[in-house]
Amino acid sequence: MTIINTIKTKMSDSLILTIVYTTGHFIIAASCVYYITGASLELATIDAIVEPIINAVWFYALHKGYTKYKSKIKD
Repeated sequence: MTIINTIKTKMSDSLILTIVYTTGHFIIAASCVYYITGASLELATIDAIVEPIINAVWFYALHKGYTKYKSKIKD
């Protein structure tokens, strides 16, 4: 429980959500590329790493912007 509390206090909700989203995206992307295109597991893994990292940066920026916008509306 201490690890979870540390993560909650040291990381913002946006960062935690981004990490969870990105991890799932790695798995989903590698599986899709591997099974749909028939690419080698190595190429599927490279695609699954590069593309979600770019998406993660976008998602983090989007979520932070939304959170900032939402807090300004409440004020």
